[in-house]
Amino acid sequence: MSAPPVIVYPPSPTGGRRVRVGGEILGLAHSLGDVVEFLRRAGLEGLDEDDVARSELIEWRGGGPGVWPEPAG
Repeated sequence: MSAPPVIVYPPSPTGGRRVRVGGEILGLAHSLGDVVEFLRRAGLEGLDEDDVARSELIEWRGGGPGVWPEPAG
C-alpha cells in the first residue's frame, strides 16, 4: 500500500502553510517541525525535518520546504 499524497500549500497571509494528507487538512504549519508533527499524527512516523524536506511524497506548492514567511502585521 502506498502512502497518501501530502500537499503543503502556499503560505497564507498569516505566515502558515496548510498541510493536507489524502483528502484531510491536518492543520496550518509554521515550520518543517510542524509538518513532521502533522505527518506523525497521521501515522507517518519516523520522519525528521530532513526527511520531510527531501521527500518525493510531498508536493510543495508556492515554494519549497525552505519557504516560511513571517506573519503579516
